[in-house]
Amino acid sequence: MPQGVTDPNYKPLPGRLSHLTVPQQHELDKFKKELQEEGIFVEERMDDTTLSQFVSFASIYSTKAMIINCEKWRKEFGVDDIVKNFDFPEKEEVDKYYLQFYHKMDKDGHPIYIEQLRKLDFKALYVCTTQDHLLKHLVWEYEKFITSHLPTCSAAVGHPVETSCTILDLKDVSLSNFYRVKDYVMAASSIGQDCYPECMGKFYIINALWLFSGVWMVIKPWLDEVTVAKIAILGKDYKDTLAQISKENLPKELRGGCTCGKGCSLSDEGPWNKAKWQKIEAEMSNGSAKTAWR
Repeated sequence: MPQGVTDPNYKPLPGRLSHLTVPQQHELDKFKKELQEEGIFVEERMDDTTLSQFVSFASIYSTKAMIINCEKWRKEFGVDDIVKNFDFPEKEEVDKYYLQFYHKMDKDGHPIYIEQLRKLDFKALYVCTTQDHLLKHLVWEYEKFITSHLPTCSAAVGHPVETSCTILDLKDVSLSNFYRVKDYVMAASSIGQDCYPECMGKFYIINALWLFSGVWMVIKPWLDEVTVAKIAILGKDYKDTLAQISKENLPKELRGGCTCGKGCSLSDEGPWNKAKWQKIEAEMSNGSAKTAWR
């Protein structure tokens, strides 16, 4: 078992650390050695859990090339500088037009990530920010998710937590809005897929238009079974499906019972904000945090 497990009912999933077959463990060790031979030393930033998430993409990508490209992208995009110095003073203004935020945990300990697009107004949004700044904020959030959210959620529930629980709310969203945001969505999706693989757990799309459901039926056969199993396309009757999230952890706007003071989207409420986890935040800021369950 990984160090720190306190949940007596925890059982690692097949293919995850502590549940690798001997050949799988040998493959992971071989992969790390090959990276070192290529002059890529990722130990300070990636532990075996993170590396195994890249390895899980081996059937789709050349994993080594993926790691090399990811490291190159991190340098070119300035990820280390973003982690240490990024500032997003327009957060409250952006929140008026584009709601995206982490908020508490589901019953299995996954940090909940929510996007609500009903207020989406990119004309107004780009008056107070830019696409480049939105992407940098996205990367900052990914890094915080890995170095802060996952370790603190893991410690809170007593077993490793490796993915998020995502809710995408499409209430009152038109297809024309999607078209206007396509450039940002494509750039954001590329970053998530290529540089932060296997971070998404369950993905609930709620208040989906009937047309969206039809599009989903067309693209569904193109996706692998693992990805399809994670995604649930729901209409207005989504409450029972979201039963894995306690009512007090779900914002009132999504038929939950949480009403944070400044609004759930600005609260950043979760175990990562408890006083005892401030050390992790400090390590993240100075670049010494590792992407690991401890």
